[in-house]
Amino acid sequence: MPDPILIRARAGEGRATVRVLMAHEMESGQRRDAEGRTVPAWFIQEVVVQLNGTTVLTAQWGPSVARNPFLQFSIRGAQPGDTVRIAWTDNRGETRADEAQVA
Repeated sequence: MPDPILIRARAGEGRATVRVLMAHEMESGQRRDAEGRTVPAWFIQEVVVQLNGTTVLTAQWGPSVARNPFLQFSIRGAQPGDTVRIAWTDNRGETRADEAQVA
């Protein structure tokens, strides 16, 4: 199973600021290894964010996103104690999902 998604969600002024760090190699498919062979593409394709079970953000990514991507966004109406769930799926079909409470 892939490494955990690190999530920090803080409420303030009618919204929550969410910071997310996802551990993933994010290979573009254009790099070559020491023997000159192309390293196959391997990257996160979709990120879905839910607040208390309701989808509030969906992002479609490609191979140009950096290794171990960082994502920051705000959610209006989020209150302390609400649950933020982050899930991703990569181009190999691997998935990861984690949750955090808004502080």
